[in-house]
Amino acid sequence: MAETIDIRPARPEDASELARLSTQLGYPMTAARAETQLAALAGHGDHALLVAASGGRLDGWIQVSFSRIFESPATAEIAGLVVDEDRRGAGIGPRLVSAAEDWARGRGCAAIRVRSNVVRERAHRFYEREGYARIKVQQVFEKPLPKKP
Repeated sequence: MAETIDIRPARPEDASELARLSTQLGYPMTAARAETQLAALAGHGDHALLVAASGGRLDGWIQVSFSRIFESPATAEIAGLVVDEDRRGAGIGPRLVSAAEDWARGRGCAAIRVRSNVVRERAHRFYEREGYARIKVQQVFEKPLPKKP
């Protein structure tokens, strides 16, 4: 019998599994921090954190958000995707991406985008297999914003 994988919105009780998977992605996280992050997303209809669940644990997650960019038609962006390292190659990534695409379509988006670090070559190949095309190369700049006294 084939294993059932449920794609659904993340829930507060998923916090420890979300943290475990985020750590695998390269972003170490505690369950408490995952719970805080999940609570911050709750109630914002322009974001979704979807999980792939089977056998009482999470096999992966994807975050998608609606982008409001003045000069562009309505688009969504995949902000993060991770599949458990022990479950990669089992078709979970494509299912999560498809769920994110459905979410975006349901909000009238004309396209969905994803940004991927230049060192994540395996991820690039994955997205290309899923029909995504490279549209530009860019640099990302960041400036910390310390609290003003």
